[in-house]
Amino acid sequence: MPNRTDTAIPVVTDDSFGAEVLNSELPVLVDFWADWCPPCKAISASLTELAGEFSGRVRVVTLNSDENPAATRAYGVMSLPTLLVFREGEVVGSLVGARPKSHLRNFLDRYAG
Repeated sequence: MPNRTDTAIPVVTDDSFGAEVLNSELPVLVDFWADWCPPCKAISASLTELAGEFSGRVRVVTLNSDENPAATRAYGVMSLPTLLVFREGEVVGSLVGARPKSHLRNFLDRYAG
């Protein structure tokens, strides 16, 4: 199973979160994950594929919760994976837990520009 950093999805950190997520012109889906989380790994390939499908409409990024506790704490992430959608710096959608690709696609469709 590939590690999240091996995918085509951009990685954000506590330091880059503001610029990459909060100040984005597009809606941004942030995938909060950790190495020890099997469900996180289970949705990785689907998120990578969906990032391509939604290119130009929704940005998909990934954030390792263990390595970036400030953003994880700031948004109350308690379970992994947690997917948060940000628009104009605000959380407008959330999904907790692994879901099939079709469910993830429908979730992203709601926020696509």
